Amino acid sequence: MSSPGPHRPRERLVALLVLGVAAVLLVSSVSWFGSDRAGVGIAQLVLGVALAVVGFLLYRRAPRT
Repeated sequence: MSSPGPHRPRERLVALLVLGVAAVLLVSSVSWFGSDRAGVGIAQLVLGVALAVVGFLLYRRAPRT
């Protein structure tokens, strides 16, 4: 068996980081709607959902060790 490369554990960590950023964007977007800046809130929701999808795909693609 060959050992995984040095970048393999980092792929999973990057995926978790992207998912964390997506979670913060999704949770904090509520404050924009409360301050009558719905455009910023919608943009933040769209970006948060897009990052969540990317993070999920990266997490599933990363090899398990």
